[in-house]
Amino acid sequence: MTTRGPGRRRSGRRRPDLEPPEAGAAAEDEEPDHEQVARTIALNQLNAAPRSRAQLEEALARRDVPDDVAAEVLDRFTEVGLVDDQAYADMLVRTRHGERGLARRALAVELRRKGIAPEVAEVALEQVDGDDERDAARRLVEKKARSTRGLAPQVRRRRMAGMLARKGFGAGVAMRVIDEVLAEDGVDPAAEPGEWDALD
Repeated sequence: MTTRGPGRRRSGRRRPDLEPPEAGAAAEDEEPDHEQVARTIALNQLNAAPRSRAQLEEALARRDVPDDVAAEVLDRFTEVGLVDDQAYADMLVRTRHGERGLARRALAVELRRKGIAPEVAEVALEQVDGDDERDAARRLVEKKARSTRGLAPQVRRRRMAGMLARKGFGAGVAMRVIDEVLAEDGVDPAAEPGEWDALD
């Protein structure tokens, strides 16, 4: 068997694992395809739930997608209708008002938090008028009235008022609706808070 002596030269062939990477592979390792990354992130976000453009911009920024690449990808998504802030705002107003009974003031806050532009939010909020707000407030108070029967009238009124305030209703609408519902439930709304008694 032939053995290699100390002075024997190694073969000129390099081991495969020591070969330098091809230029294309090295370039891909060093410079990822930001546009493809941005498209994937945006599509994953939209598949999970509807999003505003601002929300998608935040998601891309968290993944270090360059601003110019993010803008280009989102512009393209907007052109094909995948990103539509007006449609998103309209949907949010309908669902939040219909399912949660939020008033316009609370809806405006949520739209702003989602990054919706004021002019877009204003159009979306036109879906909810004063009558809609009053009807929503009454439904909420009627539900609260059923769950608070047996409590002192002033406690019931305080809890109803707090609930409506958290939903964004103004004091005027809240008090009128609360007084109406309590009166129908046998409570005199004209009495002082400490003197409310059930009507005979």
